[in-house]
Amino acid sequence: METAAFQSRALIAMLVRHEQTVFAQAQQSTACMAAHDTQARLCRWMLRARDLAESDTLPFTQEFLAEMLGRNRTSVSPVAHTLQQAGMIRYTRGRIEILNVEGLRESACECYEAVRLNYDKLL
Repeated sequence: METAAFQSRALIAMLVRHEQTVFAQAQQSTACMAAHDTQARLCRWMLRARDLAESDTLPFTQEFLAEMLGRNRTSVSPVAHTLQQAGMIRYTRGRIEILNVEGLRESACECYEAVRLNYDKLL
């Protein structure tokens, strides 16, 4: 792969943009963890996962979500319940179905849009 990369300026440029995008996402995620509440972060995270999976159904447990948000499961459960009561998601054991994308967008922090726009620039 190293040889192929050095032979193609386009490939090198794409790899550098990818690296910059991943780095920017990591920075945004770190700032998000410090500045935003669990609900806004959970909404952001589910929207981003939805974008990447290209599906409204996500195979995630609350334990996994808690790990991704840097929280414990007991912090994520009531937030997931609130989102379900609001009709934004349907949550069953190990499966989240997104029912109201716009509602999640309104509840997500601005970090979702920042990361999405940065990723779109990459492509």
